[in-house]
This record gives sequence, structure tokens and C-alpha cells, in this order.
Amino acid sequence: MEFGLLVIFYYGILHAFGPDHLTAIADFAIGKNRKKTLMITASFAIAHGLSLFIFAKILQTFEVSETILGYGDVIASSVILGIGAYLLFMVFTNRIHLNKHMHGDKEHVHIWFGNKHKHDTQAKDKTMLASAISIGALMGIGGVRGMLITLAALSGQVVSLWMVVSFSAGVFVVFMIFGLFIAAINENLLKNQKSVRNIFTLAGLVSVFVGGKMLLG
Repeated sequence: MEFGLLVIFYYGILHAFGPDHLTAIADFAIGKNRKKTLMITASFAIAHGLSLFIFAKILQTFEVSETILGYGDVIASSVILGIGAYLLFMVFTNRIHLNKHMHGDKEHVHIWFGNKHKHDTQAKDKTMLASAISIGALMGIGGVRGMLITLAALSGQVVSLWMVVSFSAGVFVVFMIFGLFIAAINENLLKNQKSVRNIFTLAGLVSVFVGGKMLLG
């Protein structure tokens, strides 16, 4: 059984490399500081794993149509497409700004959206995390049937909690590494207005492409 869990852990790693997952994380985390980036990534990963487990149990108990399961993918894809379009709109209307100031001896870079500079509030942070959790859960709903088929084939039995934990752990590892990668981009590349414009344009284009491709099937 231990070897089976390792195989499932590896499958979770492969699953996490899906462009929809990484695009969603990048969309929410780009331009944030390291702490917020890792909070977003962890929230997305945990919500994804919990959603997979909950809906795996529902599917093992009740008959759920493919149409209902497909709604998760449709909604998540639409949100990814919408975020991409929103980022491109903000770039081309010059509503993404960069402000530099000193905290002691350390330069602090702050990126903000809109026509007026407002520091992040607790309410905005909660909304940001809630959005990451919601998208992670929706993507879990959309991918649960494929996960069940694969895990059942690997184990030859009903999917257990430990199997989902192993799968989610593999997903979590990749997501956190990718979160560190996004944090490095935020800290090292977003240094001036031109770099901010270029990075956000790239993120928007990738998001539109990935979301549109998923919707078109």
C-alpha cells in the first residue's frame, strides 16, 4: 500500500502541472509580495485537495451526471479567461502602477491597480484568498472523475482518504514551488513600469489563451 501511495503522490505531481492550475495561481499571485503569494498558492492547493476528496465521496455514493461535473470546468475556465481579459484591460488603460519607497534601508516596491493609490486592506486580502480558494475548489470538481478513475485503477479498490491525501500532497508540492517562482518574478523582475506592463501583459495573454482553449474543449 505504501508503494501505491507513492505512485499516487507522483500522479498528483503530474496533475499539478496542468496549465489551468498554474495559470490561475499566476493570475492571483502576480504582483503580490512573497507572503501573499505563498498564502494564495497554499489556499488554492488546499481547496483543490479538499474539493477532490469531498466530491470523490459524493460520486462514490450518488450518481452524478457528466454535465454537472462539467460545470466546474466551465466556470473555472470562464474565470481564468475573464481574469486574463481584465489584466489586459488594466494594462492597456494604464491602470497598473508601480510605486517605490524605502522601509529603513530596504527599498519596497508596491504595485497597485486603478486610478488612485490605495494600500491593501484586510478586506481586500480576504477577498483575494476567497477567490483563490473558490477557483481551486471549482477545478477540483471538474477534475474529480478523472482522478477517481486513475486512483481506482492504481489501487484496485475504493478511493480512501489517504489516497486523496497523497494525491493532494503531490499537487501541493508543485503549487508551492510554482508559488516561489512567481514570488521570485515579483521580487526581481517587477522593478519599473515597463517591466510591470510586460509581465502583466504576458500573464493576461496566457490566461486568455488557456481559458479560451479549455472552454472550446
